[in-house]
Amino acid sequence: MSNLPLAELDAFATIARLRSFRAAGKLRGVSASSMSEAMRRLEAQLDVRLFNRTTRSVTLTDAGERLLERLTPGLAEIETALDAINSFRDRPAGRLRLNVPGIVARNILPDIATRFLEAYPEITMEISVNDAFVDVLAEGHDAGVRYEEALHQDMIAIPLGPRRQSYVGAAAPAYIERRGMPSHPRELVDHEAVLHRFASGRTISWTFEREGEAITVHPRPRMIAESIDLELAAVRAGLGIIFTFEEFLRDDLASGALLPVLPDWEQAFSGPFLYYPSRRYMPAPLKAFVDFLRHDRVSEK
Repeated sequence: MSNLPLAELDAFATIARLRSFRAAGKLRGVSASSMSEAMRRLEAQLDVRLFNRTTRSVTLTDAGERLLERLTPGLAEIETALDAINSFRDRPAGRLRLNVPGIVARNILPDIATRFLEAYPEITMEISVNDAFVDVLAEGHDAGVRYEEALHQDMIAIPLGPRRQSYVGAAAPAYIERRGMPSHPRELVDHEAVLHRFASGRTISWTFEREGEAITVHPRPRMIAESIDLELAAVRAGLGIIFTFEEFLRDDLASGALLPVLPDWEQAFSGPFLYYPSRRYMPAPLKAFVDFLRHDRVSEK
């Protein structure tokens, strides 16, 4: 048992889940080469090849599949046992791993995370930004943050941040002067758009609903990007109209750098939720965060 390579085994399980040395290293806070070296040591000690590596993919060998199958419950038990020590501490400690979408990482989580970490100085937050829905356990996270329409029914979900958010439209004064201000969503087909592409590869149509009237518009894109900073720069430069989270546009609308487009058709929806699997045991850092959010909601009332 003294020679049991627990660090290497944990690294192996992380690489096997993510199918990537780079992603596993990023999650563990080390380089891809460090993860590769750990696997070389483990394979040498076991005298068996665990991964098939190419420049484009990382897959498990039959031996690797068998090891992962038998190892996963054991590592989970070890993590549970170590975290249980938190019950003997005055304050919880450890690592809280969250997966959140870009809007939450940029405009909602900073204030919450700062206040939480100030309240729990012995907890470390590790945050990954991803707009796609993910299996938080399979990806090595304790919990995720998503919007209601993306939540699976078997997940526990509690509110995080504002309870209502809005999708609003905006364009630069120069664009409106050149192309005119639309007065109805149907007129948007004659305008140019700046669109966001999600991690899944899809862009979304613009959908509007008011007083029982529902309209879907497929705008003509002038720019499609995966970065809100690029999108805002394009809109400010007068390249087209954007519809996005109100939080992204608030400062530009307040300063007059951008003008509201179709404000009467603003689309409101529920705010984000923290979600995590239903399970008997909850890691102490996650429990502390859940309790913090629940207390935060009560304090706001």
